[in-house]
Amino acid sequence: MTDQMQAVLQKQKAAFTAALPEPMSVRRDRIDRAIALLIDYKDEFAKAVSADFGHRSTEQTLMTDIMPSVSAMKHAKKHFESWAKGERRKPTFPLGLIGAKAEVIYQPKGVVGVIAPWNFPVGMVMVPMAGILAAGNRAMVKPSEYTERVADLFAEAVPKYFAEEEMAVFTGGVEAATAFSKLAFDHMIFTGATSVGRHIMRAAADNLVPVTLELGGKSPTIIGRSADKAKAGQRVALGKMMNAGQICLAPDYLMVAKDQEAEMIEGVKAGVANLYPTLLANDDYTSVVNGRNYDRLQGYLADAREKGAELIEVNPANEDFASSNGNKMPLTIVRNVNDSMKVMQEEIFGPILPVMTYSSMDEAIDYVNAHDRPLGLYYFGSDNAEADRVLSRTISGGATVNDVIFHNAMEDLPFGGVGPSGMGNYHGQDGFKTFSHMRAVYRQPGLDVAGLAGFKPPYGKATAKTLAKELRK
Repeated sequence: MTDQMQAVLQKQKAAFTAALPEPMSVRRDRIDRAIALLIDYKDEFAKAVSADFGHRSTEQTLMTDIMPSVSAMKHAKKHFESWAKGERRKPTFPLGLIGAKAEVIYQPKGVVGVIAPWNFPVGMVMVPMAGILAAGNRAMVKPSEYTERVADLFAEAVPKYFAEEEMAVFTGGVEAATAFSKLAFDHMIFTGATSVGRHIMRAAADNLVPVTLELGGKSPTIIGRSADKAKAGQRVALGKMMNAGQICLAPDYLMVAKDQEAEMIEGVKAGVANLYPTLLANDDYTSVVNGRNYDRLQGYLADAREKGAELIEVNPANEDFASSNGNKMPLTIVRNVNDSMKVMQEEIFGPILPVMTYSSMDEAIDYVNAHDRPLGLYYFGSDNAEADRVLSRTISGGATVNDVIFHNAMEDLPFGGVGPSGMGNYHGQDGFKTFSHMRAVYRQPGLDVAGLAGFKPPYGKATAKTLAKELRK
């Protein structure tokens, strides 16, 4: 497998170099083919995702994987030629006056490696691919082994739309992923767990491969005293229950004023009941992806219970989950939490919602700042000054006010983490720049600029004049 990967990488690099400069018409054609792949195979992808998960509705896969990918491709197709234009910059005075020119030109990097996660196994390949193709790159893709049917479908479909020297897919488990991460790509993007991101970065370091890491973490959801608790509850429920909470940007835990905790919990419960009157036989509600993750989540709940938390199961139809043979889980709200509990230490990635209380907003802000910087941060409330205070005094990859997750749906906003929640970003023009090399180009005029400025030995009056001018306060 390693030899095959290496051979394809060399083939792509050779094809890339031979094709420079990559024409805009070729980039447009590749984007069109990517759109065609997504639309032609949309139903097959939906079936494969559902089979891999144990159950996920066709509508959800179309909404959360296929549609965002197609939208990203169409956005890139509409704008990439304007993004690709060079930027004029000002030469240092007085060089601009005597004909010097400075500019930044955007060049493709070459071959980009894409390591995708299982939670949105189509979207997390194809949304960043919009920027990769728009910038003029080739791509090698390693889908997650946890969504094996999706990976196999990618391996089957991609060669029908792309030559191997344009885009290639490699399937397999941990060994394949390890070998893939060690390849000398021109750039690599990894989406997944922070713990795995550390291994990816170490592997990339040996070849000095620049990396974009889209990780996760515990995205706080701060409920201000001025928030409409019913409306906030609906929106938190939608964000937490979508994909059964298996979203890197899912609201990980709530922070609510102590005297409003009960009202907020009722708001979330009502939101769940409205969205999902039943859960077990409900096609709209997604299963936890596999037994391993189901057991991990049950372990979090057992740990919290043992350490004194109160567990509130939100099961609107009082269904019997214990006797079901699948991995679906109802939402469990966890009260009276503390940092000794796993639910407050690990990214949850499932239908569990811890609730913390605060006595003042400063206390909530201090708690967020005392922990790893999250991928997302959410604030609910009608107090604009308080919203600004939360945003200005905390740091997160992105933020949404009066909702959750939606900043990620804005193609013209950069998406990425900070610190342990990731590095680098993509989407729209920011993705184009991530997968491009910003090349500085300076054009010297015919005059002997270095001599006139005193930069050339033997140093004399012109040198002294330049130094005196530049080295003053």
